[in-house]
Amino acid sequence: MEQILEKINAFVWGAPALLGILGVGIYLTIRTGFSQLRLLPKAIRTFLSAFTAKGEKSGTVRPYQALCTALAATVGTGNLAGVAGAMAIGGPGAIFWMWICAILGMILKLAEATLAVRYRTRDEKGEIVGGPMYMIKKGLHKRWHFLAGLYCFFGVVAAFGVGSATQVNAVIGGVNQVICAWGGRETLQGNLIMGIMLSLTMCAILLGGMKKIGRAAESLVPFASAGYLLLGVGVLIARSQMLPEALSAIITGAFTPRAVTGGAIGSVFTVLRIGVSRGVFTNEAGMGTAGIAHAAADVEHPVQQGLMGIVEVFLDTIVICTMTALVILVSGVPIPYGTDVGVTLTTQAFAAIYGDWVAVVLAAALCCFAIATVLGWGLYGARCAQFLFGTNVWRRFVYLQGIVIVIAAVLKTGTVWLLSEIVNGIMAIPNLIALLALTPELVRLLKDYRLRFCTSP
Repeated sequence: MEQILEKINAFVWGAPALLGILGVGIYLTIRTGFSQLRLLPKAIRTFLSAFTAKGEKSGTVRPYQALCTALAATVGTGNLAGVAGAMAIGGPGAIFWMWICAILGMILKLAEATLAVRYRTRDEKGEIVGGPMYMIKKGLHKRWHFLAGLYCFFGVVAAFGVGSATQVNAVIGGVNQVICAWGGRETLQGNLIMGIMLSLTMCAILLGGMKKIGRAAESLVPFASAGYLLLGVGVLIARSQMLPEALSAIITGAFTPRAVTGGAIGSVFTVLRIGVSRGVFTNEAGMGTAGIAHAAADVEHPVQQGLMGIVEVFLDTIVICTMTALVILVSGVPIPYGTDVGVTLTTQAFAAIYGDWVAVVLAAALCCFAIATVLGWGLYGARCAQFLFGTNVWRRFVYLQGIVIVIAAVLKTGTVWLLSEIVNGIMAIPNLIALLALTPELVRLLKDYRLRFCTSP
């Protein structure tokens, strides 16, 4: 089964998704005059000032809450397990292509968030809804409207895979690693109990709707991210003399992987494919999902929330994913090339510096990340289901996701990751088509924003 999935995954990420995401990212970068880099300083300032923003209009959330909800869906197991797996399968050079993916991802997220606000609408209950499906429905000719339904179908499937199964799978693996380190052993019954507990917690929050999800994300994401980064900084300070060698391995491995991996990985295309696919898995740029969260933000101009999209990718990939990669490389822990090791390698790297006790801390951080991701993707999946079947489907979707969480607690890791990457790649295609078609409107909005809100052109 896994061999078949590996072939499908290689095909999906070999051309449609990989070339599509890179191609559209490059196109938007050129058409907007490298706006993701030009607006990055302002985006960071906007992000910092968002902490003090108060209140929101009916049916909306604060821009910072929308960002945290979007980050909740991206800052997850991909930052710990996904990065480690990318380096094991593609070598350290995969991180370089994750950086490139992040730079292009910033313009994609800027476009997705901006256009999501531009084409958002209110549903029958008065809540603000938006995302790729509404961009397609309101911005494109009706002959393209079938793409909206296609996107939502893949969105529902992805919510059960990348949004639930992979996250729960990684949490169970992390907790079991701690249990084994303290003399216990992994059992099917134990995994099932943990799955049920996670399911009940997630369902209770998701049933509260967008505002409850936003409040939970606002509490979980900053706390878990800050704690993880502090641990990472400690490792880098302790092994600062190895940082130049680690950075060299990333750059060299991107173009001559054999030289870094001892011949275990010899294809530059493999390194590129793994770096981009895992990069998209961590920041979801090109998939359009973040627009579903950003659409509900209470902002004066669409580009104001687009700036949050830039920050989202910057924090997720450039900051957190890079921290994970550098910790692994400077730790001295051997990387088992050719094997998707998941979170185990990351835990071993931290333990090499702090000792075995750090596994407990990492397991707690992983749980926070995963819970936040399930919440964010719960919102995405529910919104996609509502677009397909009506607003009243929310509760039924949440119950179904709760069942998936329990099942995922006993699934095999490799199969879950492969299925998630395949769905990610397919899901991106309708969104990328919409971004290309709506590029003129994006350019117009960026020009209008600079004229109205920027002191310099």
